[in-house]
Amino acid sequence: MNRNLLADLLAWRKSPRRKPLILDGSRQTGKTWLLKEFARQAYEGLVYLNFDEDKKLRQFFAGDTLKPARIIADLQIYLQRDIRPERDLIVFDEVQECGEAVHALKYFCEEANDYHVAAAGSLLGIHLVSSPSFPVGKVNFLRLHPMTFLEFLEAAGATRLCERLQGATGFEPLPGPFHDELIGRLRHYYFVGGMPEAVAQFVKDRNLSEVRAIHREIIGSYVRDFAKHAPHVDIPRLLHIWEAIPSQLARENKKFVFSQVRPGARARDYESALLWLQNAGLIHRAMAILKPELPLAGRADLQHFKVYLLDIGLLGTLAGISPTALVNGAELFTGYKGAFVENYVAQELVAAGRPLFFWKREQGIAEVDFLLQIDNRVYPLEVKAGINPKSKSLQSFDAICHPPLLLRTTLLNARLDGRMANVPLYAVASFPHRLSTAGAASVPPR
Repeated sequence: MNRNLLADLLAWRKSPRRKPLILDGSRQTGKTWLLKEFARQAYEGLVYLNFDEDKKLRQFFAGDTLKPARIIADLQIYLQRDIRPERDLIVFDEVQECGEAVHALKYFCEEANDYHVAAAGSLLGIHLVSSPSFPVGKVNFLRLHPMTFLEFLEAAGATRLCERLQGATGFEPLPGPFHDELIGRLRHYYFVGGMPEAVAQFVKDRNLSEVRAIHREIIGSYVRDFAKHAPHVDIPRLLHIWEAIPSQLARENKKFVFSQVRPGARARDYESALLWLQNAGLIHRAMAILKPELPLAGRADLQHFKVYLLDIGLLGTLAGISPTALVNGAELFTGYKGAFVENYVAQELVAAGRPLFFWKREQGIAEVDFLLQIDNRVYPLEVKAGINPKSKSLQSFDAICHPPLLLRTTLLNARLDGRMANVPLYAVASFPHRLSTAGAASVPPR
């Protein structure tokens, strides 16, 4: 498989600002595989230390000193091999099991930065938030998400189609056969999602029941993490929120409502559980914006938000969607009130590094699914599950906020219709590139 983050790792290796790296991300998104593949491509050797598999490793980070010279010398004896600066990649895996190893990254940065060190682990975001000895300012960060639709395409062997899609500029439509094939493959992605093991199983034999079995195993591992790592008081609340996500998204108004999680539930009782899920990378929150002015983060209404799951395939499993739904494309794309489509778009935007915001009209019901901040401008993005291009919410936003262009993503091919720019759902992450390559002359003035 090809992961886009590999390019960022290669850039980290050569960066003059390189520090020890923390690769964050939810469980089973492929962090270990990626670091091993990175070492294979960019280094002469790999020094792999897994603090969960080998409990003895923790002893080399114990004591009164965390001097890198001492740690490296001891590890060379223990592993019976040389550890070479710049030539070997040192991987601290499941590093959350050894807080002192995280702390030691500070000293590798200050005293031995010629050693290339990358740390990763399950639920690392949770442990970093709660760690009093986190090496602030002494590490670089990268985050790995589930595989995007483009990564899924490449894994499925559609490399040329993927390259053709990436090469599209402006709002010029793709040839009909390419568009139709991408819609079909998007249907597959809706079901499979982006968890690497599920993608690999689908590519291997297209066995949808096995894909669902993998989803259930992953969900089971997350639920076990609740009991193992979360504060005791939050465990039942985590389960309530987790199980309620499909029904919350199925509502016409997708704003997260605590009373729908459990009768009588209050925000103050469930906020810490929500934050735990967010720090674990299992959910994404989209914050409401009443006045879409820059910067959007400064205008967010923290009391009104929507919650999305980290992966569209896992969402289908939580919602109990049968593998046979894949046969009926219309049902899969338009059923469940667009919940899956909106979750998919949120997932693609997050993987592209974009924070999630949506517009909610003051004292009204008009709402735009997402707001994008691109080149110091705010664009509304409406998501449609099918081919119906009508949108009263976009019209309301246009009348009040006067954006430079209205953005929409549907199953229709790319096109610019007046000031309405449509990009098909399979290319939603390409909006910034398409806007920059569209040319001002092609966009009519308001």
